[in-house]
Amino acid sequence: MTAHGHKSANEERESVWDYPRPPRYEPSSRRIKVVFGGVTIAESSRAVRVLETSHPPTYYLPPDDVVDGVLIPTERISICEWKGAARYFHVMAGDFTAENAAWAYPQPTKEFEPIQDYVAFYAHLMDACFVDDERVQAQHGGFYGGWITSGIDGPFKGPPETLGW
Repeated sequence: MTAHGHKSANEERESVWDYPRPPRYEPSSRRIKVVFGGVTIAESSRAVRVLETSHPPTYYLPPDDVVDGVLIPTERISICEWKGAARYFHVMAGDFTAENAAWAYPQPTKEFEPIQDYVAFYAHLMDACFVDDERVQAQHGGFYGGWITSGIDGPFKGPPETLGW
C-alpha cells in the first residue's frame, strides 16, 4: 500500500469473489468524482465503499460533498436485505436530468448506520465517474450500482445470465 492507502501497480488486485456476504463497508480516502451535465456535481475523499461478493464496490459520498440542489427526491424506494430501504433522487445539472440516478439510505439497518444519508450514483447515468483519476465502468444492469476500475477483477453480477448467483 502507498502512504494514502492505495495499491501500487505491483500489489495484488482485488477479486469481487473475495468480498464478503453479507456485505461490509469501509472508509475510502480515494478521490471520488461525479460529473453530470458537464460539471462536477460531487467530489469527495471521505467516501465509504460497500463490498459484496460478486459486485464491484459501490461508493457512497457524504451529502456535504454533493453540490447543493442537484438531488431531487423521487417516490422510488427499493429494499436491500442488508442495508434497508433506499430512497432515490433525480440528478439535475443545468438543462440535464437523469431520473432515479442516485440513492441513499435515510434509515439504514444498524450495521450500515455509517452510510446514513450518504449518496451513491449510477455511473451509467452520469457523464463520468472517477476513482482517483481513473474513469470507472458501470456494473452491468439497471439495478446494481457498482463501479468497476482496473484494480477490481470479476466476473461481476449484473448481466442476465448472472441473476441466479
